[in-house]
Amino acid sequence: MNDLRGKTIFITGSSRGIGREIALRCARDGAKVVITGKTVKPHAKLPGTIHTVADEVLQAGGQALAIQLDVRDEQAIEAAVVQVVEKFGGIDVLVNNASAISMSGTLGTPAKKLDLMWDVNMRATFLASQACIPYLKQAANPHILTLSPPLNLDAKWFAPHLAYTMSKYGMSLCTLGMAREFAANGGGAKGIAVNCLWPRTTIATAAIEFNFPEAVLRASRKPAIIADAAHVILTRDSRTCSGNFFIDEEVLREAGVSDFERYAVSPGTPLFNDLFLG
Repeated sequence: MNDLRGKTIFITGSSRGIGREIALRCARDGAKVVITGKTVKPHAKLPGTIHTVADEVLQAGGQALAIQLDVRDEQAIEAAVVQVVEKFGGIDVLVNNASAISMSGTLGTPAKKLDLMWDVNMRATFLASQACIPYLKQAANPHILTLSPPLNLDAKWFAPHLAYTMSKYGMSLCTLGMAREFAANGGGAKGIAVNCLWPRTTIATAAIEFNFPEAVLRASRKPAIIADAAHVILTRDSRTCSGNFFIDEEVLREAGVSDFERYAVSPGTPLFNDLFLG
């Protein structure tokens, strides 16, 4: 399968950043894109709402369904999935993109921040996958793609921001377990592909802009590189592509891409490696 034409793509956290970029990449294939997020009215500091992205999806050639969704609410997740199935007839792909971040140490992480990261990262990934899997089992080439890192138990990735690391690794552990649980037979006749995708470099999103020095933002790549890598993965055969912890640049190099300067925020600037790698 070379494109996502006619496929229904459910993306959490897609009102801006990486989620928006994946939505637009799928739309260019003629996909049915489900844009979800809490933002329905313009934010004072952050551009984009689920409705502006839905308009962009339509302009890019896709179909769009915008759903206001707080991924911490399990009943809202279930209701959103029902709405998608009623509108589009099924679900082919789930992209677990929604994520919360706080680069705080143990003593600087109050319970409220801990709960937010756990609920938006691990818990929402688990519950969104759980809600979509019955419909993914009926799809011709079903995929779950989660934006979380390869599992690396080196303490250097835990000590500076323990709560964040646990929550992101929780997302990755969902992939590790579900890939095995929902392989052929357990995931329907063809099996459900369950994979992770993580960038080699930092990506120019609000999370980087507000949590890192400006120099890191300038040394980042644009979200389009994640969207292009996601597209490569989601068009692969679900029976032979599961349980992987993909890195965006590696995926694209394997697909024949050699020019990565076009993804750079500041071409020629040395890139800043993302967390959890190396």
